[in-house]
Amino acid sequence: MVLEVAVLQVIKGEEVHFEKDFTIASQYIQSIPGYLNHSLRKSIEEENKYLLLVDWKKLDDHTIGFRESEAYLEWKKLLHPYYNPFPVVEHYEMVLENK
Repeated sequence: MVLEVAVLQVIKGEEVHFEKDFTIASQYIQSIPGYLNHSLRKSIEEENKYLLLVDWKKLDDHTIGFRESEAYLEWKKLLHPYYNPFPVVEHYEMVLENK
């Protein structure tokens, strides 16, 4: 499993609209083979800062399967106008998990 992590800086004052459009955009990412789950978390310290966490079966499910899909174009159309600056996306693999 691969964890995609993106810190999203949303244009101030657009948080409510972003959250609404993110709910709509979620259908696009969920439709991709290899997608497992995702969550969006809002910073307590900065009201326009969010953390996007997406679990994928493998890296290519995100970097190729999603990023090269029609679904990504819809995702991009809905969400990318909210970002300033554009987020850096990183991928992580499990080293240790304590449950």
